[in-house]
Amino acid sequence: MARIHSCRTAFAPLAAALALTLHALMPSANAATVVYVGNADSQDLSLFALAADGGLNPLATVVLQRPAHPGRSMLLAVSPDHGFLYAGFFSSDEKHSVVTSYSIDPKSGMLTPRGSTQLADIMSYISTDRSGRYLLSASYGGNKVSVNSIGRDGVVADTLQIIPTEPKAHCILADPTNRFVLHTALGGDVVYQQRFDAKTGRLSPAIPPTVGVPANAGPRFFIFSRDGRYVYLIDELDGAIRVFPFDPATGALQPQVQVASALPAGFTGQAWGADIHLTPDGRFLYVSERTSSTLGAFRVEPERGTLTAIETVATVKQPRAFNIDPAGRYLVSSGQLSNSVMTYAIDRGSGKLTALKEYPVGLNPTWVEIVSLP
Repeated sequence: MARIHSCRTAFAPLAAALALTLHALMPSANAATVVYVGNADSQDLSLFALAADGGLNPLATVVLQRPAHPGRSMLLAVSPDHGFLYAGFFSSDEKHSVVTSYSIDPKSGMLTPRGSTQLADIMSYISTDRSGRYLLSASYGGNKVSVNSIGRDGVVADTLQIIPTEPKAHCILADPTNRFVLHTALGGDVVYQQRFDAKTGRLSPAIPPTVGVPANAGPRFFIFSRDGRYVYLIDELDGAIRVFPFDPATGALQPQVQVASALPAGFTGQAWGADIHLTPDGRFLYVSERTSSTLGAFRVEPERGTLTAIETVATVKQPRAFNIDPAGRYLVSSGQLSNSVMTYAIDRGSGKLTALKEYPVGLNPTWVEIVSLP
């Protein structure tokens, strides 16, 4: 079992290379739902309160003061209890990612830094397991996934395990039962299936250990249905959305039951699929496509898990990331080239999107998380 010593700090103050300043615009504001946007090139986080009408009220900008590296990804993940937010970014030597742990104020949504930890490589995706005790990471450039422990204080600690993968590991998530973990390798056109020991954080191959997709499809991000019966996977390179039944007893994907498309009608050029999310009630699924700068909306058939296209709508330029609020009323889409986010109202009956307003954020927004406060 590989173990890497943590470079964790107490953030009092944070080590010089990771010094942090907080510019609060409305420090006393209370917010029931908060939107966190990770901006890669400006190396900061934009915080907004989501209003009842779908508007975004600026709360703060959290700035990581160190040299920016244009085009780098800012990764975000939230603990299952919504008590902590984890932000991943490149280390100053560009050889690893560093993840910073923030506690989330339960009344305002404001962030307090608690510690930072060096991860096993430069990471493209982070998530927690369903208990919040472990951080799961995927390295696109390092061709690996890793598991880190998370302390009782919410701070990410030692690397417990490193697993090599086919090229371009891209996404890693635990299933709803927390007994299995899936992760993708975009360059290998494969989805890995792992057993997960929630007591130790250790991964081991399930049977079978992998499921392949067609060559040059580029499996990217995926999401589990709320009941854990289906997995929805978006390919980066062909724009396909693949619907797999999921066996919660074995942790294995079953033969896909549908291949839909994230591409708008009449699309020409190179597909560039990006993000994928379900509404909390599981009735609607949305995807983003970067070449066309569009969002695709689909209705989910509850018994078979299959998708029916609803519409494709234009969004902010190069939408790498978006998310849906926990009430399922609003979608927030970020544009890497527009340096902004756009809000949409989700029609509860039809799933159609209505554009509301565009808001400026930092440079190159690459991640969106939305948290309902207690």
